[in-house]
Amino acid sequence: MSKSNGRSEYYRNDSGSFSIQLGDSLSLLTRIPSNSVDMVFADPPYFLSNGGMTCRSGKMESVHKGTWDISAGIEEDFKFQVRWLKECQRILKPDGTIWVSGTRHVIFSIGFAMQGLGFKLLNDIVWYKRNPPPNLSCRYFTHSTETIIWAGKSDKSRHTFHYQLMKEWNEGKQMKSMWNILPPRKEEKVQGRHPTQKPVELLERIILSCTNPGDLILDPFSGSGTTGVVSAMHGRRYIGMELNPEYADLSVRRYLDVAAQVGAGEARQGVETSIGRVA
Repeated sequence: MSKSNGRSEYYRNDSGSFSIQLGDSLSLLTRIPSNSVDMVFADPPYFLSNGGMTCRSGKMESVHKGTWDISAGIEEDFKFQVRWLKECQRILKPDGTIWVSGTRHVIFSIGFAMQGLGFKLLNDIVWYKRNPPPNLSCRYFTHSTETIIWAGKSDKSRHTFHYQLMKEWNEGKQMKSMWNILPPRKEEKVQGRHPTQKPVELLERIILSCTNPGDLILDPFSGSGTTGVVSAMHGRRYIGMELNPEYADLSVRRYLDVAAQVGAGEARQGVETSIGRVA
């Protein structure tokens, strides 16, 4: 397992089941063959780096995450959403699905773009965060949710859904679209942290609900690599795309840590997850 000397492939494991590509996803996505990916998870920029402040560990902190998170204006931001979504739609298999996470700042624009492109909207998941940072201005309700849109490639898609497994995880009842999940735990940040890192539990629920061992999952904004970590944990193949070498390194470190524990590229049988037991 070593870093690649290729221009875009930053890292690939020996079996090719896990890779990180370094660069702008709008360009990298064009190199992926059409109808080749089983599932996409995307956590695109929320365009929040506008000089605002937030509260972290009881201290006031700037919300500036980087130039990639600065808005170019409503119209340009919308064009950006259409461009990457269109590429993701192209690379999805006919029965593949896409999950897109976002806050109120971008999720409505993303949903409208998906409707215009002809995606089949399946669910809007509300991820409820039990302990969100307080609202410093005291002029709004505390922001404590994110919306995740789940969609098929087209109206003709016959998507995979492991209904019974989700029911088992929900104590024998149908799983609802409101998910009460804690933010990333401390042990998930041992190798480093990302400002928009998603919890392992969230990605486990997403990936195991609609994919099978050996399926190919792609994340065009991989960040800290949580999608890839969960893919490796459960025997799925993974392609991540990241603009920042620092976060690409973080993804690789997290993957190597998981690979050492469970075996790279191997499906885990009877594994105890943060949600429940997978047979």
